[in-house]
Amino acid sequence: MTVHVLGIRHHGPGSARAVAGALDELDPALVLIEGPPELDAVAPLAAEAGMRPPVAGLVYAVDDPATAAFYPMAVFSPEWVALRWALERGRDVRFLDLPATNAFALDEEDRDRFDPIATLAEAAGYDDPERWWEDAIELRYHGTDVFAAVAEAMRTLREGQDTDIVTRRREAAMRRVMRKALRTATGPVAVVCGAWHAPVLEPHTFPTIAEDTALLKGLRTTKVTATWVPWTSGRLARTSGYGAGISSPGWYHHLFTAPDEVIPRWLVRVARLLRDEQHDVSSASVIEAVRLAHALAGLRDRPLPGLTEVMESAQAVLSGGSPVPMGLVARRLLVGDVLGRVPPDTPMVPLARDLAATRKRLRMRQSAAEQTLDLDLRAETGRGRSTLLHRLLLLDVPWGRPADTGRTRGTFRESWVLEWRPELEVALIEASVHGTTIPAAAASVVAHRAAEADVGVLASLVETTLTADLPAALTSVLDALAERAARQHDTTRLMAAVEPMARVRRYGDVRGADTELVQRVLAGVVTRVAVGLPAACAALDDDAAAEVRELVDGVQRGVALLDQPELRAEWQRALRAVAEQPGVHGLVSGRATRLLLDAALIDVDEAGRRLSLRLSPAADAVAAAAWLDGFLSGEAALLIHEPELLAVVDRWASEVDAGVFDRLLPLLRRTFSAFAPAERRIIGDRLSRGAAARSEVDEELDHERAARVLPRVLDILGSPR
Repeated sequence: MTVHVLGIRHHGPGSARAVAGALDELDPALVLIEGPPELDAVAPLAAEAGMRPPVAGLVYAVDDPATAAFYPMAVFSPEWVALRWALERGRDVRFLDLPATNAFALDEEDRDRFDPIATLAEAAGYDDPERWWEDAIELRYHGTDVFAAVAEAMRTLREGQDTDIVTRRREAAMRRVMRKALRTATGPVAVVCGAWHAPVLEPHTFPTIAEDTALLKGLRTTKVTATWVPWTSGRLARTSGYGAGISSPGWYHHLFTAPDEVIPRWLVRVARLLRDEQHDVSSASVIEAVRLAHALAGLRDRPLPGLTEVMESAQAVLSGGSPVPMGLVARRLLVGDVLGRVPPDTPMVPLARDLAATRKRLRMRQSAAEQTLDLDLRAETGRGRSTLLHRLLLLDVPWGRPADTGRTRGTFRESWVLEWRPELEVALIEASVHGTTIPAAAASVVAHRAAEADVGVLASLVETTLTADLPAALTSVLDALAERAARQHDTTRLMAAVEPMARVRRYGDVRGADTELVQRVLAGVVTRVAVGLPAACAALDDDAAAEVRELVDGVQRGVALLDQPELRAEWQRALRAVAEQPGVHGLVSGRATRLLLDAALIDVDEAGRRLSLRLSPAADAVAAAAWLDGFLSGEAALLIHEPELLAVVDRWASEVDAGVFDRLLPLLRRTFSAFAPAERRIIGDRLSRGAAARSEVDEELDHERAARVLPRVLDILGSPR
């Protein structure tokens, strides 16, 4: 039986062309492709009309879906070319490698990091392996002879190399598959594998069956299953962390698919992209860029212009020498945002199938490129899309993330940034343990989280459950919240629950939800917070005080959202008690005083009096700085529009002892750094003018007359002269 071993580079368009030509010439009856044998079950799907690369074979452990492996293939991948060739001609095709059922059960073991391509490039005098591979393989057509040359090169490199145990087991498993296939093959056999493995997969080099069996003996197994999932061009890139990644998948796709005039066609694409971005690029410039690319290749003794020459000529001619537009070219063309597609009959877990049906009903297209989605929650479609995205967040499948526009929360509009990543397919499989549909799985997650959550987490879960439109789960979470709030004695935990519930109560009507039960729980929580706040603010250290100040701000925001005078009055009584209570940490006391001033419960004169007391020379300077931080946090308008308060702060800072000031400086810088630059500039100008005015007063003093008065003043004070 004739066996032809075709050693390739994963995702190499030159290798892919060579494989296609070799298969046409050899016309094998059986094609074996490097990959886990579990993919045999889904291999026929590659010939379906709905399959569009890039795609990946996904093999995962049934009992632990997080244990998974992807096997990506692009249109220019030699493995994909071989698979499609066999399927289109009705030839037998199988995968050969260590089965995933064994590989997943192996303990983590170190592998050799030897790079044969880099070694060959160095031997040829290249410092860039990619550049050598382009010159030697991608930019030349060799026919089938290239595989004999590659095998010989790898055989030489393997001499004296101690291959790691994982690679030896993989190669033993490959030979086991080959032995079994050769017993039943009816014609020539072609083996498409990584170039490194080629020398040991030629039948005349096989070790004994006993040796291979010994390597594979005793390997543990785990139950696995396989399917196809969409992949993205960005995930083929080395920068994504993919071990077999390439630097420019978009360029390799172009090399493989362009029918002719590869360089001109590429530069035309670059010119079209730059024109779309409002850059002036003429047809004459494209012609000049093509000429420059060829000239650079000639100067560098390259057979044809490679990616380096093409991009350098594009930058020099098409973008006027600026590297900035070329960053866009690199992102859009060299890498790209192509998302593959799999046919509808591809095996899916029920949860993934439900997502596909829901996505189709809501007309939401998956894309590998980031896209912003603005939703109107008053429309049924907008509300449905929002519900789906919130449910997926509950399931830890973040297809979308809320856009940080600063204006979407609590309104009729929501903004999301959508980006579909291949690993979300695994996240869907993991989430399928919670249910077979998106709503059922999300409700199960809510029930699981609510089982042991404290009051603060439950309050946030109320908001999350509301936005995910899970009414039955919402009722159970509210019941749990009411029960645990009644038993909760930690005021700070109750404080954390106020703002989320206030948002639900205020904005629940946007989604048509009944929030009356939320109101009853919220009223009880605010009352208990108001009663327990003074005690909760006693004897706080710096870290605890900072946490309590944030909680105070959260309660303040929550109460402010609601037009409920009774709750507001209870909260403000608690703030007054904290502001006047001795021994409260300055961060909290100062913040309470500021909130009372903002609510017009004390006037500016009273605030100035309290500020003067806190910043008096008799007070501890560090404690005074903390009180000032709490009082001023948020905005500088108070100091800008109330010069009396600014004068008090200025006088205190000027009179602090030099030794203490070094300790205060970081605290003061933190306080004032929160102000906008324009606000800091206004404060600085006013302080500068005040200092200049005081200097002018000093210059007008009659020091001779003052000297005559000084002895009498000392007599009155009883001080020695």
